[in-house]
Amino acid sequence: MRQSEKPTLLATVFTDYICPFCYVGDVRVDRLREIYELKVNWCFVEIHPETPAEGMATSLLGYPEQQWQRMMDNLETQAREEGIVFRPRQFTTNSRQALLLAEAAKDEGADIFYRLHRRLFVAYFTDGRNIGDPAVLRELAVETGVSGHTVKRAWTDERYAQRLELHLAAAQALGVRATPTIFFGERQRLDGALPYTAFLKAARAGLAAQQAVQG
Repeated sequence: MRQSEKPTLLATVFTDYICPFCYVGDVRVDRLREIYELKVNWCFVEIHPETPAEGMATSLLGYPEQQWQRMMDNLETQAREEGIVFRPRQFTTNSRQALLLAEAAKDEGADIFYRLHRRLFVAYFTDGRNIGDPAVLRELAVETGVSGHTVKRAWTDERYAQRLELHLAAAQALGVRATPTIFFGERQRLDGALPYTAFLKAARAGLAAQQAVQG
C-alpha cells in the first residue's frame, strides 16, 4: 500500500517513559503505520512523580510480590511478541526531565522527536540507563540530534511544564488511570498494552467513527 493510499487516523496516547507497558504499546502503535497514516498526539504524564531522580529499587513501589511477578511475566510475554529486550526490572527513576525534553523535541520536528522518543525507551529498559539523570539525557539528546538550545529550553521554558500540566488535566478529565491509554479517532479507547489484535480492532473502530464524523 502506497503512503498516499493509507487512511489518516488520529490517535491520542497517554504515556510515560518509565512505564514498560508503554514501550510495548509504543511499538504496537508504530506497527499500525503499515496500515494507517497516523497523526499522534503524544500526551506525556508523569506516573511516579514521587520517585527521586537518582532512582530507587522497584521493590519500593509497593506492589505485592505475587502481583509484581504476574506483571513481569505478562510483560516478558508481550516483549517477546514485539522483539523487545528488557533488562530485569529492579530500578525505577523519575521521568519528569525526560518528559520535558520530549515535549521540547516536538518543536524540532517529527524526525528528531521520534528518534529521541524511541531512544528514551531503549536507553532505560534495554540499556539500563537512568533517564532521570540530566547528564544521561544530554547524551541521548546528542545521539538523536536534539540541539543543545532545545535541551536548555526543555528545562527552563515554562511552556513545556505547562504542557505536562495540560496532559495531566486531560488524563484526569478522561478518566485515564493507567498507561498507556490510547484513543483512536478521538473516541475509541484502548487501556493498556493489549495484544496487537486489540490495537487493530480499536484502530478500525476509531477510523470508522472518525470518518462518520467527517461525513
